[in-house]
Amino acid sequence: MAMQGGFRVACADLFPHGLGVVGAVTSSDDFEASTKERRVQARDKVSGLPLWQVDVMDFDPEARERTFRVKIAAAVQPVPPSAVEGVPVRPVVLEGLTVMPWLDDRGARPRIAYSLKATGLAAPKRLADTGKAA
Repeated sequence: MAMQGGFRVACADLFPHGLGVVGAVTSSDDFEASTKERRVQARDKVSGLPLWQVDVMDFDPEARERTFRVKIAAAVQPVPPSAVEGVPVRPVVLEGLTVMPWLDDRGARPRIAYSLKATGLAAPKRLADTGKAA
């Protein structure tokens, strides 16, 4: 079975406790094409769109890894949702989320790791009845 890209997954399924933006959205560099004097923005291999990156935090109190980087394939730089008063991070939903497994053999013991790619950022919707984020 040949597969292009990652596995599509709903953000709420992967992050049932929610997710928050903890850094700025920046361009993702193409390290093979860039030089010390000239940086080149990476492009998504499937869509050809420019790649951006942002650091996010998993709100799950039992998560092994709390913060990680997400790549975003979008024609223009994505804008995180507005800040919420009294909250130190910006709650976010990753739109068009895909998960790509890969073998991380940099340590003494290889392990399966996952990279995340999205097509956009959105503010979480609130459920009218409970007041909780969806």
